[in-house]
Amino acid sequence: MAGIWQEFRLMTAFFHQLWILVRPYRVRLFLGVFTGVLAGFMPAVMIGSIAVIVSVIFPSPNQPPVEEKWAGQLPAFATHWLHDARLALENGLHEHRGAALMLVIIIPLVMFLRGLVTYLNIYFLQWAAVRAVTDLRVKLFGHLLNLSAGFFNQSRSAELISRIMNDTSALQIMFANATSVIIRDPVTLVSVLGLLLWRPETRTMTLISIVVLPVCLVPLSIFSKKVRRSSGELQNQMAGLMQVMAETFTGHRVVKAYNLESVVTEDFRATAGRAVNNYMRIVRANEITSPIIDVLGATGVAIALVYMNTQAKPATGDFVTLILSVFLMYPPMKNLARLHNQITQARAASERVFELLATKNSVPEPAAPKMLHADQAEILFENVDFNYGEKAVLRNINLTVQPGQLVALVGASGSGKTTLANLLLRFFDPARGTIKIGGVDLREVSTRDLRNQIAVVAQENILFNDTIRRNIELGRLGATNAEIVAAARHAYAFEFIEQKPQGFDTVIGEKGASLSGGQRQRLAIARAVLKNAPILILDEATSALDTESERAVQAALDELMKGRTTICIAHRLSTILHADLIVVLDQGKIVETGTHDELVRRAGTYQKLHELQFAP
Repeated sequence: MAGIWQEFRLMTAFFHQLWILVRPYRVRLFLGVFTGVLAGFMPAVMIGSIAVIVSVIFPSPNQPPVEEKWAGQLPAFATHWLHDARLALENGLHEHRGAALMLVIIIPLVMFLRGLVTYLNIYFLQWAAVRAVTDLRVKLFGHLLNLSAGFFNQSRSAELISRIMNDTSALQIMFANATSVIIRDPVTLVSVLGLLLWRPETRTMTLISIVVLPVCLVPLSIFSKKVRRSSGELQNQMAGLMQVMAETFTGHRVVKAYNLESVVTEDFRATAGRAVNNYMRIVRANEITSPIIDVLGATGVAIALVYMNTQAKPATGDFVTLILSVFLMYPPMKNLARLHNQITQARAASERVFELLATKNSVPEPAAPKMLHADQAEILFENVDFNYGEKAVLRNINLTVQPGQLVALVGASGSGKTTLANLLLRFFDPARGTIKIGGVDLREVSTRDLRNQIAVVAQENILFNDTIRRNIELGRLGATNAEIVAAARHAYAFEFIEQKPQGFDTVIGEKGASLSGGQRQRLAIARAVLKNAPILILDEATSALDTESERAVQAALDELMKGRTTICIAHRLSTILHADLIVVLDQGKIVETGTHDELVRRAGTYQKLHELQFAP
């Protein structure tokens, strides 16, 4: 009993979440529900119409006229119409032809109405479902973008894409199908069964024919558990497939250089094979209920036929009504059986989606953010510690950057240089200590305001598969064409842009694939120039370039740094010899600070780094 109650609570919570999603489109949803109810009544209307028409066209011997038989069960105008139609058929259509014609067209009319309301039912529900799921995707995408950098460090990008696309697709399919089935098919079952039980002529035979159907609940309960387990595994394996593809396509050069095509293909085949196995388990669980219902339903009809053989033969219309009704109840029962499994699948997928939506940002926004004025403001790191999990990365960092200074961070790989810059951008919060700009703690400033006042040029800048103009404009959306061109000139990018076939309207491919490394860097610098932020972070911006490209990029950087407070992370010491302050980090600690000349004379860690790079 406790298990049943727990399942009920989970199902209630699941449908509550769905209602929240679809509530903005409730008008279309209610129209879909209303037309679904009408569609559910149509089979009973069709059965009743066929029973009446068969009774008129094929009257049973020793049975009263059809209008007398249905008297009291139909309105008075309907019994008069049946009387006229019967006379017309008996007299060779010499009179009451209109009544006979109406008898002929009633079945096509009912079928037309059934098709119309069924179409409207599906259309309205799909309309609401696709928009609700699109809203969910947008909400999930926006929520993920607003999570901290730490979240993305611990997550697989392909799995996040799979949750946004695949898991929500399962919800969309279930939502559209389930809402249609859960409204229309129960109404069909109740109305058809009610019609049979309402008429004394078919009541006993109906009860006999459906007595075996409750047995269907046993296999439904068994297979739904299998569907739930396999659905969760299938979603994980689909995410795995996307991960293999994303890594392979991104790293295609390494794959080709090391002849790894067959290895990667085998990984893909193995993951796809596991996905196929789980998918087929779901198919088996969904489809096996159909023959079970068919067999049980046919058994019930056979029992009813045996019973009828021992009793007085029923009228033709009553027999047709019973057989049609029983077989018209099969599809709704099958749909409801599949519905349970579809809901189980969707619940398994939705758990992953709503789990992501419930993920809290480890870098929370302040409730009442303060305004930040970073122009000509000092930057202060005060007793800052930071850990990646259990690993200490920065320890007791105390550093003051004066307005307009060029401060260079140097040290061996893993010494904490990039982490220090990430803390300034508030990608993470320090475990201890504070970081202030102009005396304001960064935790008291909205991240949007903070990042609006910091420009970044990294070693590997992300360019988008769009035009050169658009990639520069991302530095400040809405910039004029003249401002974009001016930024390109300042970044020494204008010349190579003009040489492109479409100039600024040239599409540069994914990650700027059609550009050289130096050209990509200069576009990133142009973007930073256009942003015109008072603080600039250079994260090894020239370390991956050849000498010629480095000269061009360094000239652009020198132009960009004018009048800005700059923090430069550098491996090549030649690029920071003129820095106002050089900060040397070692194993997460500041071990030396000073100008180039001061540090060389001190003969410490910096001197060793200098000798390694400039030794003949």
